[in-house]
Amino acid sequence: MGFGSTIRVCGLYALFTRPEMKVERVSYDVITPSAARGIIEAVYWKPAILWVIDKIHVLNEIQFTNIRRNEVSEKASADNVLQVMKGGKKPLFISTNDSRQQRASMVLKDVDYVIEAHFELTDKAGAEDTEEKHYNIILRRLRQGQHFHAPCFGTREFPAKVEIIEDKREIPPSPLTGTRGFGWMLYDLDFSNARDIKPMFFKAQMIDGVIDLTNAEVRQ
Repeated sequence: MGFGSTIRVCGLYALFTRPEMKVERVSYDVITPSAARGIIEAVYWKPAILWVIDKIHVLNEIQFTNIRRNEVSEKASADNVLQVMKGGKKPLFISTNDSRQQRASMVLKDVDYVIEAHFELTDKAGAEDTEEKHYNIILRRLRQGQHFHAPCFGTREFPAKVEIIEDKREIPPSPLTGTRGFGWMLYDLDFSNARDIKPMFFKAQMIDGVIDLTNAEVRQ
């Protein structure tokens, strides 16, 4: 296992969308490992390192609420971008007035998690990329509250407050007790083939408020 970091993240709302829901957005009960990785990568990421989530501590009771949000029903066309690059006269924007639609979402509220993670060096690491170097950078950035882009809980509308925990003995106890299963949950995406990105799932189980991912069985 490589060098690790422990962070506490909290916010008013969170939306970790279940992929099987096609029309209305419904959140998983807890943060997914891929969303947790996205938060820590917002603080520090380089091609030379790969973040791996080890444990997720759920510090608040799991609560849902319903909201309605305005969304757009289309995405910017890659074909239009290519044609404009070649001198075409295609529009490079989405008109929100023409494509706006209102969708209901079932989101989490008052979320508070502790994320334990470590990073490993990848095959893109150079001679100057040592674990000590990257660990010191992430430590400094967490202490100073720096990030590359704003950390969020599943969508940019729901920002996440990030704090470092330097001593694991300072992790607050969870009010949740016993064992609770969440079924198959999104673990991450397999980017090994850029033309065929595949989702990976694991059977999520929380014991006394902690989801241990160190020996998770991951399937595609």
